[in-house]
Amino acid sequence: MVAFPHCKINLGLHVIAKREDGYHSIETCFYPVPWTDILEIIPSSEFSFTTTGAVIAGREEDNLCIKAYKQLNENFNIGNVKIHLHKVLPMGAGLGGGSSDAAYTLRVLNTLFKLQLSVLQLRGYAAQLGSDCSFFIEDKPMIGSGRGEILSPAGISLKGYYLVLIKPDIHVSTAEAYAGVKPKAPAHPVTDLLKLAPAEWKSMLKNDFEDSVFARYPGIEVIKKELYRQGALYASMSGSGSSVFGIFNSPVNIAKQFEGMHSWSGPLT
Repeated sequence: MVAFPHCKINLGLHVIAKREDGYHSIETCFYPVPWTDILEIIPSSEFSFTTTGAVIAGREEDNLCIKAYKQLNENFNIGNVKIHLHKVLPMGAGLGGGSSDAAYTLRVLNTLFKLQLSVLQLRGYAAQLGSDCSFFIEDKPMIGSGRGEILSPAGISLKGYYLVLIKPDIHVSTAEAYAGVKPKAPAHPVTDLLKLAPAEWKSMLKNDFEDSVFARYPGIEVIKKELYRQGALYASMSGSGSSVFGIFNSPVNIAKQFEGMHSWSGPLT
């Protein structure tokens, strides 16, 4: 069975408080983007996990796809499978690519072995793998709170708009990004700001990571400014970086301005 794990952008990201468990409470809107990896899972006489495409850093046993498989195998004894992941999405980009791969592993296994797990049950498994994994159990915009695993419908559609995503050759660790933020209650909840038109978001819909990340990596801020220069209605860093996106009214040619960087552009749904 073949699936196409998509990435996400964050429309606003507020870091509200430091939690006793060491995590942070956040508020954000996760929005799905149709830039995807390719995941294939088939039953097999022995377990295997292989990859092609972009090189995946870290130890194989730490890969979230394998951890997702082990969760369900331990609970349902589904047996051995072959998992092949063709990696397209850039890593360390703030796009949730690894989380999406893990969530789609759960989704595919649920379908393949007819486990009949509900969306809420799948979210529970996904939440154990990573803070934003639960979002990828469904393919629709969601408001994320808590660590990002508490989800509610966002009630927003950007259908008809065009997205440009740029990932420079800069790595921003999540721990580093959080270290530069002072948690605080937002002036306006993300849910309220999303009721405005995208053209009104520029001065109000904020990603709290930007100030400290831009100070340390000014090249990321340059990308955001260039997207606005190209006519973006709204531009922002996604997650803790280093990807930056712009929302446009119509398609835009970005090849020359961002030559040599990972990029994707296309209509939003």
